[in-house]
Parts: sequence; C-alpha cells; structure tokens
Amino acid sequence: MGKIKTHSVIHYPLISEDTVNLIEKENKITFIVNRDAEKNDIERAMSELYEADVESINTLITPDGRKKAYVKFKPEFKASDLAVRLGIL
Repeated sequence: MGKIKTHSVIHYPLISEDTVNLIEKENKITFIVNRDAEKNDIERAMSELYEADVESINTLITPDGRKKAYVKFKPEFKASDLAVRLGIL
C-alpha cells in the first residue's frame, strides 16, 4: 500500500480518564487514526505534524471499527507538553 498523506493519518486525540492517566504515568497519548494507516505512517505523521520523538506505537481496531493508536514518546519528549498544545490537558 502507498503512503497515506500526513494530514489524513491522525484524526483526533482520544480523551478519557484512562487516557489522561496514560499521559501522566506512561508518557503516551491515544489517537484515533486512519484505519489504513500503518505504524510507519503514524510515526511519520507524529514527527511531521507535532515534531515528536516516538518510542513505540501500539494499534488496535475498536469494536465500532475505528483504529486506535497508543503512541509512546521517548523520555526526552513529554507527552503532557503535546497534550497541552493539543488542548486536551
């Protein structure tokens, strides 16, 4: 499959009590992403859109058919700083 355009990879960050705990405790932010996006596409989008250093990405398909990505950032990059820029904290 070809590359997905950067701006169509990330749909929006997911906000809940659990995801706020992930930001604070594990340096992770949860996003809803394009269902066709691969981990490489998500990492590229995070780097280009948010200038974020990604350590790892885990994805899953929710029961309602959306793709959720748990993005863990490298220790030198604070997920809470990005969350503030995105307006979720």
